[in-house]
Order: sequence, then structure tokens, then C-alpha cells
Amino acid sequence: MPEEKKSPKGPNKSDTIMTIAAKRGFFYPSAEIYGAKAGFWTYGHMGTRLKHNWENLWRKYFLGLSKIYFEIEDCNILPKKVFEGSGHLAHFNDPMTECSKCHFRFRADQLIEDGMHTNVGGLTPEALTKILEDNKMLCPRCGSALMPVKMFNMMFEMKVGAISEDTMYLRPESAQSPYLAFKREFEALRKKIPFGLAVVGRAFRNEISPRQGFFRLREFTQAELQIFFDPDKINEAEHWDTVKNYKLRLCLAKDLKEGKITEISCEDANRDLKIPKFYAYNMAKVQQFYLSIIKIPAEKFRLRELDEKERAFYNKLHFDVELNMDTLGGFKEVAGVHYRTNHDLGGHQECSKENLEVVIGDKRFIPHVLELSFGVDRNVWAVMDLFYREDAERTMFAFPTILSPVEVAVFPLVNKDNIPAYSELLYENLGKEFHVFYDDTASIGRRYRRQDEIGTPFGITVDYDSLNDNTITLRERDSMKQVRVNVDVLPETLRKVKEGKLEFEKAGTPVVAKAKEEEN
Repeated sequence: MPEEKKSPKGPNKSDTIMTIAAKRGFFYPSAEIYGAKAGFWTYGHMGTRLKHNWENLWRKYFLGLSKIYFEIEDCNILPKKVFEGSGHLAHFNDPMTECSKCHFRFRADQLIEDGMHTNVGGLTPEALTKILEDNKMLCPRCGSALMPVKMFNMMFEMKVGAISEDTMYLRPESAQSPYLAFKREFEALRKKIPFGLAVVGRAFRNEISPRQGFFRLREFTQAELQIFFDPDKINEAEHWDTVKNYKLRLCLAKDLKEGKITEISCEDANRDLKIPKFYAYNMAKVQQFYLSIIKIPAEKFRLRELDEKERAFYNKLHFDVELNMDTLGGFKEVAGVHYRTNHDLGGHQECSKENLEVVIGDKRFIPHVLELSFGVDRNVWAVMDLFYREDAERTMFAFPTILSPVEVAVFPLVNKDNIPAYSELLYENLGKEFHVFYDDTASIGRRYRRQDEIGTPFGITVDYDSLNDNTITLRERDSMKQVRVNVDVLPETLRKVKEGKLEFEKAGTPVVAKAKEEEN
């Protein structure tokens, strides 16, 4: 494999990924021909596949944790009353300051954190205003004075109906949908607790000043699992023995400034940190999803505890999943594990006047909720950051095979002598099981480079020998090693290599490749 060179970091790496993303069809600004609008993006043909692969992995993994976890799908537009009951109308606000001259608006907390490199989460508008004034902070655009900080509600409001024009809102999070469906689903699932309702869908937030490119959006996708349970049983977990010795990577609130990671078993976290077993079990499952399924390097992962000032007032426990990304300058939130108590169901019961209590045995109570919440788009960006590679000859995304938008590419060596027909038939047959790409333009080396750049793990070259002995050259992305494989066993071979059941070097007869693939 060619000698690796140091990958760019920070803005340079971000710009590189953005360029590749636009060029190769991962994502690009929405309505770009009309100038676009910050915070809105289009997934191209490669990005859509990558996103859907991530979502399907999430579904398979988290819905597989219990036989009574199910997915639902709800409307994106919901009545005003929903958000009165949830508290969003009163509390879903960000601190905003406005330039006194150019009238550009900024997130006050982000402005301070960027300028002073300090965390000001949870401070009041008055406290943030004082910081701006004491530090003589000015408008970054024109250098004029900033106005006092005020709270800005981030929900998109709309009027629905030709006559009544009822006020409704685009949902700012998908979490409310399981709460609205709780009563019917509890009845349909034969009144069993605990049970979980998952949603994978769109949410909308009128961000004051979207930044960080693809990471902070106004329209985005969330994958959430709301687990309804008996609060008296929070220190119980059905499969506790499977995780009790598993070590969590925690950044406790007291250690945030130093960035210290505490590796502690679930059992010790339960005993020493008083993290309930049900919560610790789900933390372990979230961590395993990232480290074992998505293959995130352990040193790039942490579960960060939010203290009382940072977390939502209704969250009794709150750990964010953070990944260390070069493009964003360190650890950034991509998911969270939240103990939301009965805040949401209780609020909806009070506002709707519908009884949302359950009766289990001789107990009557409003279930509590453990929320596993994931920003899908943030996770897409994270895997592009963390699996981006450069070496002396190429740039590539070294995605795990289960995430790669294309699993295998088929290349005819030349476009003559029945090689294209053979290649197209192979493409069609493999396409019944795998995501396959067909490319017959430019040199083989250039075609490989294009596939490396989109993260395709395997490439197939059909040549004259293929017509004679029914074998092809199979090439592995990461090592660039090549083996000769009979077409009759090719699907099975790809399947075994993909699943890690067969080492690539043992997948066929080794081929001695030329020093540079471009010479082919």
C-alpha cells in the first residue's frame, strides 16, 4: 500500500470533503441554481445511499434490542396544541443578538464561545449580554455594536386551511410523535411495559445562523427510539449480564475542561456513579453501535455527561455521544441518551385532557421515557470525516463495507471483443444482491481512483482471460491487493469477505499488480 501522508485537518479537510461530496454526488446546497439558502442541502445519488445505509443499520440494530420495539411514521406538520403540551412554544428558544447597524443576527452563545473559547451553555440572556458588553464584542460582519440578547423560538410556523387557517408547526424534533401515538400503541401492544417506539424522519428548526456546513441544518433527519418504562424498575435491565463488564468511555461533567475519559464498567458505573442499570445498559448498546457496528475508532468516541446547567430541565440524566472530528475541531455531539422522566407524557396529558396513565397490576402511573436520539445527517458527516484517507497516490473514503454507497464496481478492460457484454451480464447478476456500479470510461487506474474516492470497497476487472476461463480480477480498496476469482463463486466470495468470514488474500489466486494501477 502506498505510503500515507498526513491528512489535512480543520477547514482544509472540511473543504476537501465538501469538494468531493459535491463532485461525486454525496450532497450539495439545495436549490443551488437559485443561490441556495443556508441550512438546506440536497443528498445526491451517493449521499442518499450512504444515508439510507446508516439508517438501515440503525433500524436493524436498535429495533433488534427488544421484540417489543417498533417503528412508526408520523406527520411533519402538527397542531399548535402539541407544542403547548410539549413545552416547545415556551422553551424551544436560542439566545439571539442582532447587529445595531447591519442587523445581521447571531447565536449569542456561539459568538461568545467562538471568540472566548469558553462554554456558556445554560446562561440567561442577561448574563450573555453582560459578557458581550464586558468583553466589548462587536458584530463580526461590520464591527458595530451588538444589541441585547433575547430568546428566539426556532419553530417554523404555518397556517393550514383555506378558511380557518389554523396555526400549525413543522415539528422541531421527531420525539413528540411516539408520545402522541403512545396511547394507541400501548393498547395495540397488549399493554406491556417496557416497550419502544422509533421514528426515523424529518425535523425542522429555524436556526438563527446555521454554521459548520453540513453539520447544523434547518431541515434534517433524526433517528429516535423512545422507550417507555416503569420508573420503579429503572435499576433493572433484562440482559444486564451481557453488559455489566463492558467498559463505557465517559467524559464526566467534572472532567470536561481537561477532556479526561473515564473507562468504567457498567457494573462499576451503576455502583460508583449511581447510573441506573436500565440507563447504563442502553449507554452500552449505543457505544457498541458506534464501536462495533459503525467501526468508529474508540479514541474518537466518548459519552459526555451534561450537568444541570446544560441539560434540559426535564432530563434527569443526559449523556451526549460525541465524536472527535478534524473538520469541526474536536468532539461534537451526534447523538444522546436522555432520561426524560414523564415530562412529555405528563405535559400532553395535562394539555389534551386525555388520560395517558397505564395500569400494570395494581399500579397506576404515567410511564417514564428513556430516549436514544441520533442526528442522522450529523452521523453522515461524521463517517465522512472519520473515514477520509489520503496517501501518496489517492484520496478515498475507507467506509466500512456495510456503509459504502457502492459495494462493488465492474470494469471491462476494453470496450470490444465481447468483453463489454460479459461485463454487463456480470453487473446485472451481481446487482441482484449488491449495490454495483458499472464504469467503462478512462483507464482502469482512473476508474479505480474514482471508486476509491466514493468509498467502494471492491473492484472487478473483466479481461480476455475472463472470456476463456470465467475468472475475473477482484481488487480490495484499502490494501489495493488483487486476486483472481471464478465468476461462479464470486457472489459467495464477496458475501464472505464483506461479512468478515473470509480474508481477502484467501478469496482467490493472488495477482501481482503493477507498481501503479494507472499503467494498466
